[in-house]
Amino acid sequence: MLPLQKSDTFSVFSALLLGLSSFLIASAEANTELEGQIEHYIKGLRSKGVIRSDERTAWLVYDFTTSSKLASINENAQLQAASMIKPYLALAFFHQVQAGRIIYGSTSRRHMELMIQKSNNESTNWVMKQTGGPSATQALLKRHYPSLCRHISLVEYIPSGGRTYRNQGSAGDYGRFLEALWKGQLPHSKEILRLMALPGIDRLYTDAKRVPAGTAVFNKTGSTAMCCGDMGILVARGRNGKSYPYVVIGIIESGKRNTSYGTWISRRADVIREVSNIVYLNMKKRHPL
Repeated sequence: MLPLQKSDTFSVFSALLLGLSSFLIASAEANTELEGQIEHYIKGLRSKGVIRSDERTAWLVYDFTTSSKLASINENAQLQAASMIKPYLALAFFHQVQAGRIIYGSTSRRHMELMIQKSNNESTNWVMKQTGGPSATQALLKRHYPSLCRHISLVEYIPSGGRTYRNQGSAGDYGRFLEALWKGQLPHSKEILRLMALPGIDRLYTDAKRVPAGTAVFNKTGSTAMCCGDMGILVARGRNGKSYPYVVIGIIESGKRNTSYGTWISRRADVIREVSNIVYLNMKKRHPL
């Protein structure tokens, strides 16, 4: 069961909670086996030319059950955020809702669902305008959620055609965001989780053949002609009836804009899916799945 949402004293109290976050103090070497498996897989793809030399990748895996960081590869690299910035826009919006400055009604709910579920860029820009635009929204996030925004750079609305190359973030930031979200430490955490669980095609569960049917997913993908990523929480079902939630984040950034967008994004999405398969098989060794 998800933790209850914090009260209106969130801004001060949650800052203390986030400062003590188990994610921040978990050892990145808690399970070198999984990290080694991911590195071996990516190096193999590089040797075959499947991932080019101008492409950077970042990976992060975190097990909520044991409060262990299982893999951390380039987690502090500042890479294109693409649509993975959108849960942060939801956070900024709900921060203002909790502060009583804006209202979450039928119109904003519709835009929020379109932004997260459909990755609609017009709705994304509408949401961002409610919190003052890119600069004001970034200032709000960095002031109230500094540990979640170490490498976040929010500098533009989503341009026409969705070519957002300038907004940036890191796997580490996304991991801290997802942990705080799962623990109910963010304003309207339950609603953000609901939005991230709305049906859609993802790169952590959809067509990841090793991840069992029925695994719950709370995620946001990111796609441009230079970035393919996914950040999310998967909740595995145990044979004992318990749930085992864990974070998987994968980002592949190209050094140049790919003209064959569909082919490039599809193949990189499959790489992230295979890493998700590798992670699930490792989770089976740790828990009765």
